[in-house]
Amino acid sequence: MGRKWNNIKDKKASKDANTSRIYAKFGREIYVAAKQGEPDPEANQALKVVLERAKTYNVPKTIIERAIDKAKGGDEETYDELRYEGFGPNGSMVIVDALTNNVNRTASEVRAAFGKNGGNMGVSGSVSYMFDATAVFGVEGKTADDVLELLMEADVEVRDILEEENTVIIYAEPDQYHAVQEALKNVGITEFTIAELTMLAQSEVELPADAQAQFEKMIDALEDLEDVRQVYHNVDLGE
Repeated sequence: MGRKWNNIKDKKASKDANTSRIYAKFGREIYVAAKQGEPDPEANQALKVVLERAKTYNVPKTIIERAIDKAKGGDEETYDELRYEGFGPNGSMVIVDALTNNVNRTASEVRAAFGKNGGNMGVSGSVSYMFDATAVFGVEGKTADDVLELLMEADVEVRDILEEENTVIIYAEPDQYHAVQEALKNVGITEFTIAELTMLAQSEVELPADAQAQFEKMIDALEDLEDVRQVYHNVDLGE
């Protein structure tokens, strides 16, 4: 599990050059969350999760405020939340979460990104059964033992706590997201390097070099799509 998350962190770091694309996606996600409930994160848990995640990507305050103001202003733009499942080279598994105002366009683009890079779309449920919905937090300046102790004192259940380099990674059930977050904040931990509701593969696969190169090209193509929010997979991309 730990190595998997390091792969995701490395992928995040490699995308720093595409900040404008990342910010645009967060702007849409924040708008939708604010539109579906109250525009106040303290009264809208979905919005609170998105904003916490946005902080880990250093999304500017202006982007956040603009998206929330758009929701407050009564804008009637509507989006559908969609999940696509598929297979990459050598039977690798991929989940794609999208947020779109044009379902036909998004389905076509996702299918093309799979098909042009050695993959293919699957039916709903063909892949997701091999993944677990998971809340993941990353904090610095503490040891795994420290974090475990304070979460136990707060009576918060977690799946696992690992130390990776200088970061403590906390894995919990999705419904424990806010409990973990509040327990950490109550002891002064207010900055997170990771704050995600994600899908983690139950096991990983390794690909030969040529298949891995093709797989990474496919993941890049999917992540570059305007409507795609998150891409999850079960491939060990190595160190």
